[in-house]
Amino acid sequence: MDVSLISIGNSKGIRLSKTLIEKYNFQDTIELILEKGFIILKPKTAARKGWEKSFKKMRDNGDDKLLLPEMFKDENFEEWT
Repeated sequence: MDVSLISIGNSKGIRLSKTLIEKYNFQDTIELILEKGFIILKPKTAARKGWEKSFKKMRDNGDDKLLLPEMFKDENFEEWT
């Protein structure tokens, strides 16, 4: 697909068709990624989207255990006061 650059003040931009905007669910902000000579546009996703579902799955699977104990047996907090 060819698109033309259009003037926007001192910059240039492109227009995306309504079809593309709807197909890829573009909102007010999109993510632009520069990768190996390509420009990739993708919908901006909310930070931590899906974390709640993943944490629930971890809990249900018993995978939400601490990897390290909260406090080591030989730890002495008096030196920090």
